[in-house]
Amino acid sequence: MSLSFDPDQVSLPIGHFVGNRLLESPGLLPMRRPSDGAFYAECPIASEEIVDEAVQTARKALKTSNWGGVRPRERTTVLRQWADLIESEAETLAKLEAVSSTRPVGQLIAGDIAVTAEQIRFFAEFADKEGSDLVPTDEEHLGMIMTEPFGVVGAITPWNFPVSMAGWKLGPALAAGNAVVLKPSELTPLSSVLLAQLAVKAGLPAGLINVVLGDGLTTGAAITGHPDIAKVSFTGSTAAGSAIMANIARTGVKPMTLELGGKSPQIVFADADLDQAAAAIAGSIIANAGQACVAGSRLIAHAFVAEPLVDAILARMKAVRAGPTWDATTTYSPIISERQRSRIHAIVQAACAQEAERLTGGVPMEGNGYFYAPTILANVDHSSPAITEEIFGPVLTLQTFTTEDEALALADHPTYGLAAGLFTRDVSRVMRLARAIPAGTVWVNRYGRSRDHILPTGGYKRSGIGKDLGRDAYHANRRSKSVLIHV
Repeated sequence: MSLSFDPDQVSLPIGHFVGNRLLESPGLLPMRRPSDGAFYAECPIASEEIVDEAVQTARKALKTSNWGGVRPRERTTVLRQWADLIESEAETLAKLEAVSSTRPVGQLIAGDIAVTAEQIRFFAEFADKEGSDLVPTDEEHLGMIMTEPFGVVGAITPWNFPVSMAGWKLGPALAAGNAVVLKPSELTPLSSVLLAQLAVKAGLPAGLINVVLGDGLTTGAAITGHPDIAKVSFTGSTAAGSAIMANIARTGVKPMTLELGGKSPQIVFADADLDQAAAAIAGSIIANAGQACVAGSRLIAHAFVAEPLVDAILARMKAVRAGPTWDATTTYSPIISERQRSRIHAIVQAACAQEAERLTGGVPMEGNGYFYAPTILANVDHSSPAITEEIFGPVLTLQTFTTEDEALALADHPTYGLAAGLFTRDVSRVMRLARAIPAGTVWVNRYGRSRDHILPTGGYKRSGIGKDLGRDAYHANRRSKSVLIHV
């Protein structure tokens, strides 16, 4: 059976999900489908009052359910049942996601939604396996480091991978015994509402997940500044992360996890397997049309192999099939909005005006929707926004080197340090550079995350604070206290 569908026939769960019911509110934002530009719905904006209702609902649910104090295995059981429901409703989730987002429906079924269910199960298993510690003290004392949930966690997710980003936030927070007030992007809110509804259906006490829709200025600010939100988790741009930090500082002090922007290098040495490198590099910038914080947007290639490497990447770029996200045969995504596509094009044009060489692409694609052609720019001025700024589009820049020191200098971005790729057969070089590259993740002879959810992700420099995924994400949702007992 084909996964292709008619987007006009999809039922849309629009509204704030608070205490197991959908709430309407004024202040509607127009929503357009990236694949064809058609208006299809309006997104409500949660006011400070609605955010407060969601927070108080979460606090009440924590108290009445004793979610943070039940036997940990009970939390594990409920979360595993939720993961099962996510898999059973994968087609419904995929349709909601494909209507509003840039994610093709075929990739959603096999990738995003399946991975989200895996992540929920992964974090569920931490509930009864990670806890307090006895620590060495003198013989007259018993020392303990006890951990406990924060309470209500505020989570804000981006538009580029809505389902899986919600899983990043909800899975560890709930497994650790917290409640969550989640704000998905106003561009792609629908799948998060259904995800929360499925959690309640799976047995999660109503009110432990509340989803409020809206923009950052109103709804996001109300969440991050709320005095009863004990911890904030955000994935998005560095500029938005900075605004969140400022808002938290104005209203108090609370811990936060921020996974922010990137401008990730991919370094290819002369001894690399060029077919392997080309496939990984092309995939990293073609996937979701480069709309990923870890997109490998800066190719740094040894001068000896740059030409054949680029030829191999070009061949893969030309093989993409752009199409609507509700077509199961689509392999190449649209840009999220006309505004974002215009920004991408302006950066490319500015680079070309500074005498960058356009090897392919560099233009909006013809037809309906907000598509932009996969692009490679060579001879880019180091001060160009194509090098310095996160483009969040399918634009790959090429720089060359002849020595290892040159490669490292090019890789070291003044602003970002989220991820990096390294392609070489030299194991000694791998160990040397993996330590030297200033990035939170280094992939070697591949580019992109695996489905080993134990590996945390997070950045250096202005690419963020703290980690998502892995054991780190679970512990980031627990706070500790020291107890010293005189015996």
